[in-house]
Amino acid sequence: MNRPHQPVHFDVIVIGAGAAGMMCAAEAGQRGRRVLIIDHATKLAEKIRISGGGRCNFTNLDVSVANYLSRNPQFCRSALARFTPGHFLERIQRHGIAWHERDHGQLFCDDSAQDIIDMLRAGCEDGHVEWAMPCEIRHIETGPDETARFALDTSHGRFTCASLVVATGGLSIPKIGASPFGYKIAEQFGLPIVPPKPALVPLTLGPDELAIYKELAGMAFDAVAECGEGRFRENLLFTHRGLSGPVILQVSSYWQSRDYDAAPGATEGGSRIAVNLFPAEDVRAWLTERARGKTLLGNLLSDRLPKRFAHAWCDQRGWNKPINQFNGKELDAIAAALEGWTITPGGTLGYAKAEVTVGGVDTRVLSSKTMEARAVPGLYFIGEVMDVTGHLGGYNFQWAWASGYAAGQAV
Repeated sequence: MNRPHQPVHFDVIVIGAGAAGMMCAAEAGQRGRRVLIIDHATKLAEKIRISGGGRCNFTNLDVSVANYLSRNPQFCRSALARFTPGHFLERIQRHGIAWHERDHGQLFCDDSAQDIIDMLRAGCEDGHVEWAMPCEIRHIETGPDETARFALDTSHGRFTCASLVVATGGLSIPKIGASPFGYKIAEQFGLPIVPPKPALVPLTLGPDELAIYKELAGMAFDAVAECGEGRFRENLLFTHRGLSGPVILQVSSYWQSRDYDAAPGATEGGSRIAVNLFPAEDVRAWLTERARGKTLLGNLLSDRLPKRFAHAWCDQRGWNKPINQFNGKELDAIAAALEGWTITPGGTLGYAKAEVTVGGVDTRVLSSKTMEARAVPGLYFIGEVMDVTGHLGGYNFQWAWASGYAAGQAV
């Protein structure tokens, strides 16, 4: 069938049929806008489908600006205030989706992440949103006037629109279709990009430390990890390549963004991660109570830590001798080391293992109310493609809902 040469016009075209894109399209469509969603994937919203072990950690009960990283840290405040976790929960309940709360205020579907996808798809249907999927975008150019600001040449034909919304996501999990396409659109229109990096990602250890700890792969325990302004308490997990577990994933985003606030003469402290191995008690007092015993320090620490780790940690420092052979200053040093085990990661496991991307379209050139590029009327960016990165625990989905809602009300 030959396609007509005359372009098909829409009020709004959304590029990306993920969480933010469908949210925006549904809002705009239900406001009476003619909306088209374009996506290159063959399966809808794969990142939602695989999230939360297939049950989608769709938001968190406790959301604030403090749960997000950005070079423009207050940017997300307005959108988060206007579309809250409570607003999304109302929609969940209206659609009869059963859910439950886990630790740290995380909310999950009882049954399947597909319930969230179906709800978003239904919202788009209510707004009479049209779909082009799978569809390749070959070229984007400026249109002739304000009603057709943008023209897109695609594998489905040529389209024009007054508002173009980029919801293409970041670079994490390339096997389900992640690409830098959104960044290329921003650059085409002269918008700056904060260099993207994998975030919420396992970290590797340098060869010296890896030689000591790689035999502990699969071992996990409770710890506090700190890097820069990030401080978290959850499980730390050893892997064959280094460190993972929720506490490492959380702090990895801060390690990756350690140059955000770098200034001339700044220290390199942000390149290190400090781990408190005794997060629940005063370790110096705990050691003092046991200081007269003859137990090896490694065995003593095994009361609080996995035995193999405790011995490896002590052996590395030459400290694996009876506790009564340490003097007061040495006990101070042991306590300080247990409260601040310093790690300098060698790197990360990359986008294939990252849950999100830190960095993206610089929000300093976007409106915090509408997500529109100030210098390019009608061009919007929402979700993970922007330089807004949430903590682990439903915060990135909440940003998708909030930013998608904000743009959907403006386009």
